Amino acid sequence: QDYYGQELHKSEDLKTNACVTSSRPLPRVVRDALERVHQEVVARYYGCGLVIPECLSSCRILDLGSGSGRDCYLLSQLVGEQGHITGIDMTESQVELAKKHIGYHMDKFGYRKPNVEFLQGYLEKLGDAGLLDESYDIVISNCVINLVPDKRVVLREAYRVLKPGGEMYFSDVYANQRLSDTVRQHRVLWGECLAGALYWRDLYSIAEEVGFSPPCLVTASPITIGNEEMEGIVGDCRFVSATFRLFKVPGSSRTGPGQVIYNGGVVGHERELVFDANFTFKEGEVVDVDAEMAAILRSSRFAEEFLFRAGEANAAALQGCCC
Repeated sequence: QDYYGQELHKSEDLKTNACVTSSRPLPRVVRDALERVHQEVVARYYGCGLVIPECLSSCRILDLGSGSGRDCYLLSQLVGEQGHITGIDMTESQVELAKKHIGYHMDKFGYRKPNVEFLQGYLEKLGDAGLLDESYDIVISNCVINLVPDKRVVLREAYRVLKPGGEMYFSDVYANQRLSDTVRQHRVLWGECLAGALYWRDLYSIAEEVGFSPPCLVTASPITIGNEEMEGIVGDCRFVSATFRLFKVPGSSRTGPGQVIYNGGVVGHERELVFDANFTFKEGEVVDVDAEMAAILRSSRFAEEFLFRAGEANAAALQGCCC
């Protein structure tokens, strides 16, 4: 909390690229939206990339660890005035900074009333902040869950507040092994998003335990530390910044594999929708999907963007939604 509230004043103060990695080109609509965000908000942003899923019109979105509010203000434009964005963060100075610019952004966006709110609170205790069961379409998080000691509780809370068919879309830092006590107790490595990195295999087991669908990997890029002292402490451990998507799939949506045809209706992704590292849907093209992906598409906000064909898909073509 002190590291983000007092020691860091801008993203250039970070000692690694763990919190500033981006590995996916941005659609024009997102680039334009980002340009309308206040410069002070952008400068005090410490996320690992840009956590912006697709198909957002009128959605209710919760940002876990919203910091200065950059992603919230960007998403505010993409959901439209009928949507709603809630940002929650434990650091008082960041929450106050985000709140300070609500009026500026609502004027800039031409909204009659705010569609964003910022709360101070803990990701493990969303109920204490008044966040109700099944109240959000999407939960996002940008390089924050690694800062929480108990990741299982955070995912459980995210699952609780999501509506059936809802999605958790988040970027974070992962390690290729479980971390030593020396690394996990290092103050600067905590602030730099490395000491709390989850062993990537543990994400899959926690997601399953909580009730989510298997994690779908969207993007991943290696993290370079570039600091001799820090490199000596982490030793042979390697880190990646990765974006995953998890879905709260109702049991009634699981009807087996099949085929889908994307209708090109998602703004900014009309010609093709790159859903994750394994599935890209091109407009009008028939794509074989396994039972898990069929259930995800059928139960989520993407359902209206696809034509579904039941029946056996080509098993050889199926890669699954995780890797």
